[in-house]
Amino acid sequence: MAPTIQQQVFEIIAKQAKIDISTIKPESTLKDLGIASLDAIELIFDIEEHFDINFPEQQGANFDSDTAQSLVDAVQKALDEKAAGAGQS
Repeated sequence: MAPTIQQQVFEIIAKQAKIDISTIKPESTLKDLGIASLDAIELIFDIEEHFDINFPEQQGANFDSDTAQSLVDAVQKALDEKAAGAGQS
């Protein structure tokens, strides 16, 4: 069975934060996970590259309050928009 979007995002977060994936909860903030603003920028790039998506510039992460689940939701939204755009060809 293919990993879910949440599993994939959590794996990227765990790698970036150098923590065990089991310590990541949906409600964990990036700050709680030890991800500072510069690390978060790299995290966003890693997520975009992994899923072949682009987050809107104005969507920038709020490093103190963004949660792991909010990143999962943003990825899902970007993937949905990408799929909808591909279907319009």
